[in-house]
Order: sequence, then C-alpha cells, then structure tokens
Amino acid sequence: MTVFLYDCYCMYSMFKKYFKHMFFCFIPERCDEVLASPLPYSAFTSSSVLAADFGAGYAKLNRRVGNGGWSPSDSDRYQWLQVDLRARKQITAIATQGRYSSSDWTKHYRLLYSDTGSNWKPYRQDSNIWTFSGNWNSERAVRHELQHPFVARFVRFIPLDCSEEGRIGLRVELYGCAYWADVISFDGQGVISYRFRQKKMKILKDVISLKFKTTKGDGILLHGEGQQGDYITLELQQAKLLLNQYGSIQGHTSVSSGSLLDDDHWHSVLIERYRRSVNFTLDQHTQSFRTNGEFDNLDLDNEITFGGMPVSAKPSSGGRENYIGCMEAIHYNGDNITNLVRRRKVDTSSFHNLTFSCAESRTFPAFFNSTSSLQLLGRTDEDTVSVRLQFRTWNPSGLLFFTPLMPGGVEVSLVEGKVTVHIYVTLGKNTRSGLNDGQWHSVHFLALESIAMLTINGDEMSTVRAAIPIQIRTGGDYFFGGYFPRTDLSPSQRSFQGCMQLIHVDDQLVKLQSVEQGMLGSFENVSLDMCAIIDRCVPNHCEHGGKCSQTGDMFKCACEGTGYSGATCHNSMYEQSCEEYKHLGRSSNTYWIDPDSSGPLEPFRVTCVNLTMKTFTPNQQMLNVVLTCRAAHVFVIQVNAVTSSAEFCEQHVAYMCYKSRLLNSTDGSPFTWWVGRGNEKHFYWGGSGPGVQKCACGIERNCTDPRYYCNCDADLSQWKEDAGMLMYKDHLPVSQVVVGDVHRSGSEARLTVGPLRCQGDRHFWNAASFNTPASYLHFPTFQAETSADVSFYFKTSASHGVFLEILGNPDFIRLELKSATVVSFSFDVGNGPVELTVRSSTPLNDDQWHRVEAERNIKEAVLRLDKVHREARSAPPQGHTRLQLFSQLFVGGQRGFLGCIRVLKVNGVTLDLEGRAKVTPGVKPGCSGHCSSYGMLCQNEGKCIEKYNGYSCDCSLTAFDGPFCNDGYFESGTLVRYDLMSESSSGVPSAVGNLTREELSFSFSTSHTPAVLIYISSKTQDYLAVVLRHNGTLQIRYNLGGLREPFTISLNHRNMANGQPHNVNITRQDRLVQLQVYTLPETSDTEFNLVKTIFLGKVFETGQIDPVLIERYNTPGFVGCLSRVQFNRIAPLKAALRTGVPSTASIQGVLVESNCGASPLTVPPMSAVFDPWDPDSGIIAVVIFTILCTLVFLVRHMFHHKGSYHTNEAKGAESADCADAAIIVNDPAFTETIDESKKEWFI
Repeated sequence: MTVFLYDCYCMYSMFKKYFKHMFFCFIPERCDEVLASPLPYSAFTSSSVLAADFGAGYAKLNRRVGNGGWSPSDSDRYQWLQVDLRARKQITAIATQGRYSSSDWTKHYRLLYSDTGSNWKPYRQDSNIWTFSGNWNSERAVRHELQHPFVARFVRFIPLDCSEEGRIGLRVELYGCAYWADVISFDGQGVISYRFRQKKMKILKDVISLKFKTTKGDGILLHGEGQQGDYITLELQQAKLLLNQYGSIQGHTSVSSGSLLDDDHWHSVLIERYRRSVNFTLDQHTQSFRTNGEFDNLDLDNEITFGGMPVSAKPSSGGRENYIGCMEAIHYNGDNITNLVRRRKVDTSSFHNLTFSCAESRTFPAFFNSTSSLQLLGRTDEDTVSVRLQFRTWNPSGLLFFTPLMPGGVEVSLVEGKVTVHIYVTLGKNTRSGLNDGQWHSVHFLALESIAMLTINGDEMSTVRAAIPIQIRTGGDYFFGGYFPRTDLSPSQRSFQGCMQLIHVDDQLVKLQSVEQGMLGSFENVSLDMCAIIDRCVPNHCEHGGKCSQTGDMFKCACEGTGYSGATCHNSMYEQSCEEYKHLGRSSNTYWIDPDSSGPLEPFRVTCVNLTMKTFTPNQQMLNVVLTCRAAHVFVIQVNAVTSSAEFCEQHVAYMCYKSRLLNSTDGSPFTWWVGRGNEKHFYWGGSGPGVQKCACGIERNCTDPRYYCNCDADLSQWKEDAGMLMYKDHLPVSQVVVGDVHRSGSEARLTVGPLRCQGDRHFWNAASFNTPASYLHFPTFQAETSADVSFYFKTSASHGVFLEILGNPDFIRLELKSATVVSFSFDVGNGPVELTVRSSTPLNDDQWHRVEAERNIKEAVLRLDKVHREARSAPPQGHTRLQLFSQLFVGGQRGFLGCIRVLKVNGVTLDLEGRAKVTPGVKPGCSGHCSSYGMLCQNEGKCIEKYNGYSCDCSLTAFDGPFCNDGYFESGTLVRYDLMSESSSGVPSAVGNLTREELSFSFSTSHTPAVLIYISSKTQDYLAVVLRHNGTLQIRYNLGGLREPFTISLNHRNMANGQPHNVNITRQDRLVQLQVYTLPETSDTEFNLVKTIFLGKVFETGQIDPVLIERYNTPGFVGCLSRVQFNRIAPLKAALRTGVPSTASIQGVLVESNCGASPLTVPPMSAVFDPWDPDSGIIAVVIFTILCTLVFLVRHMFHHKGSYHTNEAKGAESADCADAAIIVNDPAFTETIDESKKEWFI
C-alpha cells in the first residue's frame, strides 16, 4: 500500500521498532482521487487556443464537449496547459488523452508545478527533468504513477511533440488527495522556542521532521544545546543543508545534504536518531551514519528552537544568521510544533509579526540552455551602458550578455569561472574565479564616458575599473545568454547554461512577464519563470572519495589517488588477495589489496610472501604502566575481511618475564588477556586454543613448574618465556593486549605481538560445476539501482549458455556466452534493452579459464573479457537511470550452461557457489581441471597436482621450491647457511664424512661484483668455493690439502655479471674436476674431509679461512638471483626457503622468493594488470604487518597473589591425557588449526 500523509510523516525506516509509539499521523486508505475533472472551466488556462471550442476548459479526460479537448494556435514548444486545483493538493498520478476523434495528440510532455502560479518547478526523476511518454492515438488514456509525489496548487503540462498527422491535442487528469499544513513565515528575527517538559533532557532517540522554502542560502532551521556542551543544529550554508551534532567526548559530527536549496521551493527534512545511529533524509535522499563520540544520549537543556538561535545562546555558538523563509509541518518527537504555535502553546514572543502564510516570490527567473537567447531593448545612441543581473550556473564558461555599440561592442562573459569584460577588441578585464559554483552571483557593468566598471556580488571594494579607448554610443539591443548571428563583431562566448534573474537594462528592471506575453523583446528556447538548474553532484555518484565536477548537461568523476577507476570510481585497481596476485605471475613483494573489491572498504598494503619471513624489526621501549596495544579500528575491519576469506591465519605472541605472571591469579581471572576480532576478550595464549586458559607449555605438559600452565606463572626470579602461535583465525587479528600484573616491585617483562600471517584465499577457488542444461543455482537479489558489477571465471566446452541473469519489470541483467567467441552483457533499466558484446580472437570453449567483468552505472556500461577485450556504452542523457530488480539471481541461467563458474563476485561480495551447489541437484561443488589453465606456472619441471579447490606445484623432484618451483633473490649482505654435520636426528640428508666425489650445480644472475656464490667448508682446512671476481669472471677454488695454495680454475673468457642467467655444473671424481675438464695437481689430496657447512651468498665462518676469499670477494656479498642449488643430493636453498620441515638451514639478511633464476614464466594475456601505485611489485602469502605491535615494558609489582586454576572439562576427558586434550579433540576448528599448521606454505 502506498502511504500518503496529511501534515505529517510516517517513520518507516531502520528505526521503526524503536518508534512504534510515535506513529502520530492519520493515514488515508488511498490517495488516488480524481482532482481535475470536477473543476470548473475557469480552472483551466493555456498559452493559446486554436479557437473558442478548443479552449483549455475542455481538456478533461474522457470528455467530448467543445471540440473534444484543447489545442493551441501553434504546435511549438512554447505552449502549455495549466490546471488550478484551487488549493494545494498531493499529486500521485497523471493521465493524458488526445483530442477526441481527431488526429491531434501529444506524444511527449513535461510537467511543471507551483504553489502560486509563478516560479515553476519541473518534475524531476532520476536526476533529470523528466519527459513523460504521452499518446499515440486520440482515444487511449496513458496514466503514469509518479515516482515522487508532490504537493502543489498549479500544474502545467508542456507538450514537446505531437502527432505527425495533426497538431497538439490534449485532455488530462490529475490524481491525488487533499493536503493541509500549518505554514509559518520567519523574518530572521522571530524564533519558535519549544520547551521540554522537564528541566534537562537526556535524549536517547529523536524524530524531527519539517518542510522549508527560502530564497536565502544561509540560516539556522533548528538548534538545541546543553550545559555539558552537547548540541544539535540544522542549518543552511551556501544553499546546502548541514546537520551538526556534538555529543561530548570527541563527538562532533557534521553531515551535508542537498544543494541549490534557496530556490523558493518546498524541501522536506526528516531526522531519525536512535542512540548514535542516524537517518538524515532530504527530499527522498537518505544518508545513514553513526555519530562520533562515546555516549548514546544527547544532553540538552530545557528547549529546542526553530528558525534560529535562542536569545540565551552561548557566545561559542557564533554569529550565524537566523532563518528567513517559510516552514510547515514541524514535528519534534511526536509533537506538532506548527499546530502548537497556532494554538499559542509555545513561546513566539520574539516575532514582531507572526503570520501563517508564505509570501510569493518576487523574482522571475529565466532558464537558459545551450540554444537559448533573450533579446531586450535599451536606449539608443546614449553614452552610458548599465546592466545588472543575477546568475547561477555550473558551467565554467558562457555568455552573460552582449550589446553592439556604434561602433564596436561590449561582451560580459564567464570564462573559466571568472567574469570577463571585452570592450571592442582591445580591452579585456577579469574578476575572481569560482563563480560557476551553482550559487547566485550578481553582476553590475557600467560604462560611462571613458571609464568602465565591473562589480561582482555588490562588493564595491573589489570593483574592476579600466579606461575605455573608444567613445561609447549604445546600439539599443542587448542579448542575454546567447548571440548566434554571424557578424563581423561576435562575442567569444556564444551561449550560456544556467539561470538569470533581476535583469536591469539602463537602470530599469526588465519585466520578464511582459517578455513571456510577447509585449517586450523576444526570446528563443528560454524557459521563463523557472530555474531548472540541477546539481548532478548531489547525491554524489562518484564513489570511494572520487571528486565530482559538472556542467549543465553532465558530471564527471576524478578518481586520481583513490585506488579506483571507471566513470564513477567504482572499480578497484587492486586484487582482493595475494592469491590473485600470485596467479597473475607476480612474485613476493608489498602490494595494495582490496578485500571487498568495489565495496566500501579501502585498499591497504600487505606483504605477500611465499614463506614465513620476519618483515618488521620492532622498536623496544620501556613502560611502567598497564600495557595496552591497540590497532586502528578501520584497519581492523579491513584485516577482518582478509582473515574471513583466508584458508589459514596465525599470529605469534611472546611474553618474556622476570617475576611477572601471565595468566594465573587467585580468582582464576588471568592477569593478561588479548582482544581479537569483534572486540572479544580471549584468555588463552599462543600455542593453546579457545577454551583452554593455558600457554603452550601447559598443552605440552613441560612447563617450568608443573603446578602451573605457563612458564611465567611460576613467578621465578629468572627470565622465562611463554610464546606460540595463535591459530584460531576467527579470533584474529590481535587488536589489543592488556597486561595487569603491574603492582609488584622487582619484576620485568617483555611483550611481543608479531605480524598476522594468512595463507590462501577460499574465495579464489570457490567454484561450481553445471552438469546438465537445466541445472542452475539461485541467490537472493542484490541492490543495483545506480551501480552494479559482476565478475567471474568460467570454462566450458560448449559454444553457448547463460552464465547468470536476474529479472525485474521490465528491468533485467543477463550475462551470456552467445557463441564460441562472443560474450554478451545485456540489461534494461526501463529505456529498452541494451546489449554489449565482446569477441575473442580465440575460441572460448577450449576448457580453459576465462575471466568476465561487467559493470553498469548511471554513466556507462562496460564489458571486459580476459582483461584484453573491452566494450563500453555511455548511458543516454535522458531516461531512466535506476535499475530495479526483484527476482532471485540465477547462476547457470534458467536456459542452461554446461561447464564451471568460479569466484563469482557481485558488488565485491563473493557468492558461495560451493555451499549452494552442495544442496542443489545437477550442480557439483568445485571444478576439476585447473592444471589445464595454470599448469604452465609450475616451472623447472615442477609437476602440477590437481586439488579439489585449486592446484599445487610439486617441486619435490627438483632443486627448486615455492609455489611455482623457483628460488630466492639475495640482497646485499644476505647469507644462507646449511649445516651438514648436525648433531640432531632430524633425518636431514647428510654429507658427513670424507668425499672423493661431489656434484655441485646451480644457476645465478647478477650485475654486482665481486661476490662469493657458494662456499662449502669442513672441519679441516678443506673447502670448495665458487666466486665472481671483480671483472665478472667465474673462479672455482679447491683446497683438499697437500697444496700450499688453493687450486683455482678461472673462466676468463666472458663476463658473467651481465644480469643474464647462467647455469654452472661442477663434478669431481678424485682429482678429475669436470667443469670443462680440469685435473687437480698430483700433490693434491683426493678426499674432501669432514664436510661441514654450505654457505650461499657470503661466508661467515669461524676458524682458518682462505684470506683471498674474505679480502677480495666476501664484501659486500652476493646481490642477485641464485637458484637450483644442489650439492650431491642436498638442496640447501630449497631447505632454507621451506617452512614446516625440519632443517639445519638458516638465513641472515633479506632473502626474497622469486622466479628470477627459473626458466621464463609464460603468463596468459589476461594477467596483464596495470598497478599504478606499484608497477614493479610482485607476491605470494599474506603478512599484514601494520597490525604489528611490539612493546617492551618494565613493571614493578607491589604485592603477590597466590591462586588456583580451574578448567571446565569437555566431553571425552576420561579418555584423553588431560582436559585440554579433550577440548582440542572435541573442537573441530581447533583440531583443523593444529593440522593446518603442519602444512607447507605453498599458496
């Protein structure tokens, strides 16, 4: 049911459950009464009539009297039919008919309305002056339900075109109901003071509504304040409406809405507040937001005022202006304020003359478009030119007026927002810029004798004066807004888009009413008695902080610096996860990611790495207070989006203590806790899990004191540590840590919270397989009124099929495979179907993954295929812009698709295809065959392994590692050490012993010399070294004993420090060294004794070392790419880069996983992604180090607590080793986390 109200508002909103008792208005059953037909003949007037029996009074729907309707004398665009409803009415629908039994009808028309019969307002819809479709014959009535019902007394129909066979013919009807409201006129002095029933009010919820109209751009509509500093103010500033509220501690909130509100038309305002949640509605446009501050109540004194500040207002309130204009239907929390004023129940003593009516506007504006011109007459052969006018426009340039002189001429124009005067040809003067801001500005030009003066906005102090090089003699003609004749003397600007009013020529106000009646001057395409300028930037359709600029016809968005692109800054320029960067062929680096793509969350930086790395070295500081480590709220929301989509996350926490307890206390409440996702407190520590108030040693039952479950809880006077990984990702990240055992002397502690590390992206592989033509998935409809985007991957062997569709009436969206090479995006927003197609140069039914991206906004529609093929279509300048959908979203289409669809995103939200597929017949979760599309990413003979939700590269039979089987990049000073003679029983392959044969192979590329590539040491003086000399040549150095100097093999034939990849293979059997073929001297030993350590990139060894190596080649260290390193059966670089596997390898410095030393990576065409902020960046797992918070503190404890620890045992405790083990066994999420931690990190 459509609801219409008399002098009230009914609060249907997100707050309706809080305001049930405030539904104070009478709701009529239906606002659809016939309004025009019962009126007398005299209520209808028109611009002209063809003859007496074609009069306006005969233009009633379905009537046949007279000549069956109204027809004007001409069928041009200056004709109108007007209906006087005798009182203000609520109009909800209109209908038209052609003239009875004739060839005369109106095909399209516009609608104007007014309260007074002047200052007309055009009916607008979808941010445009709306054009209604009319009739195509003389008998059938066409009715339109108004999307935005309005209140008016006078309604005008403006025919735009008519029947080709006849002329304009019209019969009309208006539908609606009665409207009445108390109107109060404010003169800038009077203020309504509404006093509360009690002295001070702590207001939890508010509902405030009113209507206003004014010609002033500034003024306070309402104000309330309290002794504690709280206040609420609704005011006009530069014809925009501002809602300001202050709620004590850091509570200032300011929201702006609307513009051009000084147009002397009614505007409705509704404010709904519950606690800190606010709905702010102006003329059907609602903004929802939360106020700043810590408190929910608004503490006000005993009154709230309407129309200005109270007399007792504090000086801090400032000297802002009171309101001048009219208000009606003022309501505050259920009280009808305007009715109380009429009954003298509120204080109105500040009014000099309180009136309950609204004065008519004294202005008579004129609206110009790019083809408009207004010609007025002035005095002839005078020596003075004097012109005054007011204008408002969005266009930076345009002609204000031009008048020919005898000889020469005067042009006053707007050029790049500045008023510019051109007299004859030689003189030009400018004023200040920025006058194309949509506000009213006054211009006064005066040329007298030999002086010209230009004054803007009445500011005499800034008047521009200049000497005139000619004698002024007026020609008598003045052209405003346009001058189109081609003459020898023509203005630089030809037209003007905007409004003018109060035009004075020769110091006389021009009566534009006489111009409209044809009694004065002439005009072309000028709309008189109305200003139809539109602010196309309010509401702002530029998303994500894009800056909106406009002209009279269009707006555009500047997206620079936002991280988004497109006509409305809708498309994120970044991927949603490291997983997506990885499959674009990127390597480890720092990247911008946007976890919700086109959604509201801003992009942020993460480090994508393949392996566990220390990416941040914390600063240490000493504190003697309760420790609190916080993360920024906005950033935590962004990180939550990452953890939600990740397959696995972990965060390391460590607490080093010296007589400082961690969890144990006398009452069971821990001294220390941490806050995670959702601001929830958690009482378990790293290495433990939810529900287990213990540290890692308590789980493993190896704490320093077996009576406690954390090492630090033993409260010993020696340094201990409790550390471990938090791995329950639904609780991460750690946003705050609070340490409470701070009241004793002699204690010290150090807290470290490491970076959050996340692996994988569940969304990236979320897929469904459609096995029959009739199979499909369905999801709830989505909001797509002004902008919508859809993206997904597909693969198929079929030549056609519907990917997805969603329906409205008649609106719809459909994405379809039209043929083996064509993808189609079609939609209808009410202007008729539109179809965009892109054609691929290769078949799309090749069972390979292809990416489709489609976007539609009020500016354009775009379709992209594989990031290579693109088609765009601009939206029409007129017509519907809002896409209204109501059916479910059908994926796979009800008309059939065979194949797979993966990572389907709608408005940045990934739909759970797998989850829906599990309960849908004919559709299977997941999709096999990923290696067919991504197998080429597995390099260096790595094997592609199919997985349920993706694939992986098996590098076990190669010397490479990582997601694509490639190795590491060394920075200056980086060192990888691999110990061959370890005392551990880790099962690592060992070369301990004396070798008579060894094989060494590796690849490298670098541009830096000198450097140690590989150094293999021993417990004796034996060693093998491969170095780059200063000239870039390679040298192999052997010392197996028996020689005074190491045996060297120098390859002097080429410079290998040329940035190109080089492969080296060295094999020795006894004295025979095969590089090419070299032989060790007879005096050399044949055994490599007690091989101990392999060094890569640099040597850092104790004992006796070849001084030539250290002095010539070891500094600053190898810089470049080293890969495929293998010594006998040992791959030291692979071991260093791999996590989760026991190894004797260690890293010093920065080692970055890269594919630089691998064979060239071939990336499909769709991987060419432009990253404007980081063009050389690359990827692979996620390290979010902005969350990192490392703090060290010194605490002195004042007293000691002895306490006990209690555990609620879970089911299964009787069969478990301990209660903690029972909890872990019975918590599936915790069990999964423990298992996941053992996996290698290949993303």
